Amino acid sequence: MNIEYGRLMLDIDGTSLSNEDKDLLMNKHVGGLIFFSRNFESFNQITNLVHEIRNIKENIIIAVDQEGGRVQRFNKEFTKIPTMQEVAKYANSNNDMSFLKEVGWLISSELIAAGIDLNFAPVLDIDDKTSSIIGDRAFANNALEVISLTSNFIDGMHEAGMKSTGKHFPGHGGIFEDSHIELAEDHRELDELMGLDIKPYIELSNKLDAIMCAHILFPNIDKYIPSYSRYWLKDILREKIKYKGLIFSDDLSMFGAGDLSFANKAVKSIEAGCDMILVCNNRYEAINVIEAFEKNDIDLSKKIHQMRKTSNTDWDDLSRNNRRSVVKEKLKTIGG
Repeated sequence: MNIEYGRLMLDIDGTSLSNEDKDLLMNKHVGGLIFFSRNFESFNQITNLVHEIRNIKENIIIAVDQEGGRVQRFNKEFTKIPTMQEVAKYANSNNDMSFLKEVGWLISSELIAAGIDLNFAPVLDIDDKTSSIIGDRAFANNALEVISLTSNFIDGMHEAGMKSTGKHFPGHGGIFEDSHIELAEDHRELDELMGLDIKPYIELSNKLDAIMCAHILFPNIDKYIPSYSRYWLKDILREKIKYKGLIFSDDLSMFGAGDLSFANKAVKSIEAGCDMILVCNNRYEAINVIEAFEKNDIDLSKKIHQMRKTSNTDWDDLSRNNRRSVVKEKLKTIGG
């Protein structure tokens, strides 16, 4: 399809749309909306909100972070998901890698039933407890394990009808700092990263539908964080790794994104090779980014449509699905 999408993903404050939200969604440069916990009350409420958004704009992708553990935005009727590290340990101890596929299928199916296009998952970072912000969000602290586990998880996402987003390129697991609140620097060289943190991106390059950048500076490799770096996104990701999917920035409101103006950050990200940029929890700056995109003649994208869900799932049918019941029962035994 040749449907064009705006290249800004933003958020809303509440559980329904304000008049300002509606006006912004109609802007041609807005092509995505991400939900947070504050936007969720119940399955019916979030489904109605999605319908309201779609009635205003069809060419928009609706996303959420529904990883499990401490990063699960939708609860109540949605299955409570343990951390991916706990799920991975269960799969390893039971010699059942296919369980990761089942969990990927379950999470994706529930979100699709609510009308959600995209779950920003899986986390490909190599970690277990080094990073203050990743930690147990990572599947494992071993590159080969992460590749095997997340490959199965992605298979489940794809079976359900949802595209995958590997994050956070080129790797967030090697530093303690939380890039939401401080500038994080990783002083490793490229060769070390290629053999460890970047390895999942290499091995899964043909399976990943999208990649999200890390707000981490690698000063021994490039002077820019990946979202602003032609070297990281074009030379390494596109040329060396031969990755062909979409590239998202992480939220440009995070402290680790630097102290440039938001307009500058957004345009630099697009010029470096990002297909879509995120600006969350800062409506004033999201509007500034829209103005910057207009002023700088930032083109719309025909690629973003690829991230839309490819199936429709009925919640009542899913609730009666024995496959879902089996996965839910297993998850309960490991803390879910």
